[in-house]
Amino acid sequence: MTTLSPPLPAPARDRLVPPQPGSVLWGWLGPLIVTVLGGILRFWNLGKPHEVMFDETYYAKEALSLLRFGVETKSVDKPDVPLLAGGDGVFRACAKVAECADYVVHPPLGKWTIALGEWMFGINPFGWRFMAAVVGTLSILILARTARRMTRSTLLGCFAGLLLAVDGMHMVMSRAALLDIFLSFWLVAAFACLVTDRDHMRAKLAGWHARSILDDFGPALGWRPWRLAAGLCLGAATATKWTGAFFVVTFLILTLCWDAGARRSLGLRRPYRGHLSKDLPLGVAWMWVVPVVVYVVSYAGWFASERGWARNWAQATDHGWAFFVFDSIRSLVGYQLQALSFHTGLASGHSYATEPWQWPLQYRPVLLHYSSPTGCGAESCSSAIYAAGTPILWFAGLAAMVGMLSWYTATRDWRAGAALLGYATGWVPWFYYAIVDNRTMYQFYALPMVPFMILALTLVAGLALGKRDASPARRSRGAVAVGVFALLVLANFAWLQPILTGDTITYDGWRARLLYSSWVPPAGD
Repeated sequence: MTTLSPPLPAPARDRLVPPQPGSVLWGWLGPLIVTVLGGILRFWNLGKPHEVMFDETYYAKEALSLLRFGVETKSVDKPDVPLLAGGDGVFRACAKVAECADYVVHPPLGKWTIALGEWMFGINPFGWRFMAAVVGTLSILILARTARRMTRSTLLGCFAGLLLAVDGMHMVMSRAALLDIFLSFWLVAAFACLVTDRDHMRAKLAGWHARSILDDFGPALGWRPWRLAAGLCLGAATATKWTGAFFVVTFLILTLCWDAGARRSLGLRRPYRGHLSKDLPLGVAWMWVVPVVVYVVSYAGWFASERGWARNWAQATDHGWAFFVFDSIRSLVGYQLQALSFHTGLASGHSYATEPWQWPLQYRPVLLHYSSPTGCGAESCSSAIYAAGTPILWFAGLAAMVGMLSWYTATRDWRAGAALLGYATGWVPWFYYAIVDNRTMYQFYALPMVPFMILALTLVAGLALGKRDASPARRSRGAVAVGVFALLVLANFAWLQPILTGDTITYDGWRARLLYSSWVPPAGD
């Protein structure tokens, strides 16, 4: 005999799918306003400096090569043939096609994205930085909307977006043709898709429970398009930089834990068996198989070209279509193993290299550009661009992460756990490379940690503000504390801004803005 499921008590149903209070209009308008502010900061004078900065000398050229040939080819590094000139002279004339191949160690998607800006606006600094500014700006909107969904507060969503908009490192990396901003963007997008999927999944479970017969395992939840979208984004992240693969692993664990927790909250007698049979198979397909497919597809230009490194085109085309596919995959795997050997053995040293434990302290950010122009009204002038985070934001973020650990231990709040996991995934693996491989690393490798650090600060701000039914005095004190913190971050960012955007200031003004003596360039740099 079957019986209908007893209805969930209202508090339990609200706990499973909390309502989203507030105006839908302001839920979009508020985050959009903050995004416009961040966009202005990222696009203003984007073509300055009118020269390559740091590793732009690799990625802007490789993007141009992808645009013209579908693969990265060797470029001329002579001063009399600058990239700014454009033209085919940027690339070395090759006696044979195979000699044109360039050995590159990062997947191509981020460089294809840079190439899109070059295609639209030309081979100039604005062109090769354009897409970095686009995805950096969009990251603000995505994070603001995600924080709003997590906290059920438009105010806190805007707070998160504002903090990301005025983080110095995120802004600088949004104004440079390097790969890390694209990696960070896809990871934020993947996390946003998973949080949306979590809401949709729990709403389906609550609806099923209200209208279905009693069941030990619970229902299958359909195709879960938001989880598929997350898998596509994780594939794009990994196809930009390999460190995206760490998030492929941890985000699958995260979303499966959310599924299991939701089934348990319904009071099902066998929630975990239902979870394993009905959530796990499709979860693995969407979150592990799909990223691998996206990664392979990102090499489409390499498959189609004769010029690619380790391509072995002639051998692959000798024996028909099946052999072409098999031999091409074999060649790609061999290429990836070569790149892995490079990454694990990269210990050449660099004047701006840092250790992972130094990143939250902003010990030594990379100086992307420095010159000594005139026109500042003093005898000696400076123009500098540091990939430095806003110090107050980063120091408070580290404290917030410690707070998240305590909060999650005490309450098992999924939001604190998600912030902790994202931050740890972007940080902890680098300690292995530091200890085992002594790998050369830079401060801006911490960029994927930033959105999760800001989510932690947003959750702390929510605790400071108090619940909606708290007394007016309690809410007022919390609002003052959060407002003062936001103003301190804005002031710190404004003070630092001249050495984030390459403004011409006095030499003394530049030195005054350096947080530690370790920010001073080594002699000879």
